[in-house]
Amino acid sequence: MIVKRIKLHNWKNFQNCDISLTERTFVIGANASGKSNFIDALRFLRDVSKQAGGLQYAVEERGGITKIRCLAARTSTDVRIIVELGEADSNEATWTYELGFSHTGGGIMKNQVRINQERVYSNEQKKYILNRTKESKEEDDETLKYTHLEQVSLNKEFRAIQSFFQGIEYLNIVPQFVRESSSAVHTRLKEDYYGRNFLERLANKNERVRNSYFRKINQFLKIAVPQLSELSFRKDEMGVPHLEARYEHWRAKGSKQQEEQFSDGTIRLIGFLFCLIDCNGLVLLEEPEINLHSGIVAKLPEFIANIQRTKKQAQQVIITTHSYEMLANDDIGTNEVLLLQGSKEGTTIAKVSDIEHVKAVVDAGFSMAEAVLPQTKPSNIDALSNLKFDF
Repeated sequence: MIVKRIKLHNWKNFQNCDISLTERTFVIGANASGKSNFIDALRFLRDVSKQAGGLQYAVEERGGITKIRCLAARTSTDVRIIVELGEADSNEATWTYELGFSHTGGGIMKNQVRINQERVYSNEQKKYILNRTKESKEEDDETLKYTHLEQVSLNKEFRAIQSFFQGIEYLNIVPQFVRESSSAVHTRLKEDYYGRNFLERLANKNERVRNSYFRKINQFLKIAVPQLSELSFRKDEMGVPHLEARYEHWRAKGSKQQEEQFSDGTIRLIGFLFCLIDCNGLVLLEEPEINLHSGIVAKLPEFIANIQRTKKQAQQVIITTHSYEMLANDDIGTNEVLLLQGSKEGTTIAKVSDIEHVKAVVDAGFSMAEAVLPQTKPSNIDALSNLKFDF
C-alpha cells in the first residue's frame, strides 16, 4: 500500500491541506514553509501506532497540542488528519483513516488531548467499520484518550492500517551523532531518527540480511565514493559496533578506516542507502542532498526509482529538498512535485501539475528546478546584498 491522499486541518503550518501523493513525491518550499511539518503528520501516525507509542505520547513528543495546532487556526481548536491508503496501481483508496482531537485538561488536571472523531472507512465493504465520536454512548473521557489504532485488541478489522503506519521509516542521519555513538551513552528506550543508534540498528540485523544490504551499498559506493571500498560491519573487542572500509591511497593495499574517519557526506549516503534498502513501505527523506556532491545528488531521483522497481511490494518515497541538481533531473514529472507557499492564513500546497503558470514553464522545456525554485525564494531576497551593518 501507499498513501494516496492526505488531508490536514490545523496541523502546524497548514490550516487546511488536501493533496494526493504518488509513489515518489518531492516536497518543495521556502524555509519555514512547512516541508518538515508536512511529513511529520505521517510520522505522527507512526508514533500513535507503534509499540510503546499512542496518541498522548505522539502529542507530548511534539510539545503538546499548542505546538501542533496551526497559528492561523483562529477560533477552530481541533486538529484533524485524514489519510487514504491504497494500492499503487489502483485509482481508488482501500482504506480511509481519520483522526480528530483537541485539548483537554489544564489547572490541576494534566494537559492531554481528547479524541473528537476516529473513523475507518473500508472501500471493499463500502462502509465505516469504525466511527467513534465524543458523543458516542460507549465513550467517556478516559476511553477518548486512546485511539483504536494503538490498541491491538480493538483494531483487528483494520490491522493493515496499523501495520502500514508502524512501518513508516524516517531516518535523517546527523554524521556527528554516528561518529560519537561508540563512546556516548544513549537512552536506548527512545527511538532515534538522527543516527545515534544507527550502528546499533545495523548490529541488530540478521547477519545474512546485513551482508546483503552491504553488498548493495558497496555497489553504489564503488561509483559514488571510489576511494572507499569493501564497506563492512564489525564489532571491536569491547563488542561496540563499527562501520569499516578500505581507503585507497598511494599504498598498494590502502588502509582501513572506521566511521570516525568517514566524511559527513559518506555517512549520510550510507544512512540514506540503508533506509531505502531496508524499508518496504513508506520512506520519509529530509533533504538527502546535504553534504553530498552535486553529481551524486543529480542522480538520486533515478536511483530511488530503480530501488522502488526492485521491491516486491510497493515502496513510497517522500523527499523534502531545496536542491537545484536533484530537481533538474528530467525523470521528475509535474505530478510528483508538491509546492508549498506561505501565506497569512497558513501554508498552501499544490501539485505543480495543477499550477498552470509553473507547469507552463516545464512544458516549455525548462527543468523542474528552473520552474519551481524561483517560486520558493523570498520576494525581497536581493535586498540582502545591500545590507549594511555598523560595528
